[in-house]
Amino acid sequence: MQRQTAGRKPDRKKSAKSQVQLSPLIRRAWKAAVKVRERAYAPYSEFQVGASVLGARGKMYSGCNVENASFGATICAERNAMLHAVAEGLSEWTDVVVVTDMSPPACPCALCLQVLSEFAAPGARVWLADPRGVREVVSLRELLPRHFGPRELSEGTRT
Repeated sequence: MQRQTAGRKPDRKKSAKSQVQLSPLIRRAWKAAVKVRERAYAPYSEFQVGASVLGARGKMYSGCNVENASFGATICAERNAMLHAVAEGLSEWTDVVVVTDMSPPACPCALCLQVLSEFAAPGARVWLADPRGVREVVSLRELLPRHFGPRELSEGTRT
């Protein structure tokens, strides 16, 4: 899937100023991610992030980043939302909306992409947004083209 911006070529600088056409479900997930972002605990980085994961049936799970004085114990918003989804029984997601106050909006980190890929439906999409709107949509495969997952473990041969 190509990056999609509002009627323009995928230029990261321009895409931050435009908005992507949204379905009502993605708009609802964006609003939830904006709201949960306000509850982020980020006293060290002051970088608040909100995320909403959508399952195939439209059920939504949200999370925010929670920092810790032991930086390795910090959990990102995307993983927080995904772990919430798994705890509630979700086994596959189709879309994740990530809200930051960056321009252009920040992508999930590599650790979050790896965790998200474990439960991603084929064609899963990542919607990058700020508090004013969604700016870009990118396929998970584009962000993490050669992820390591359950299939690789079962099909790979150890040497």
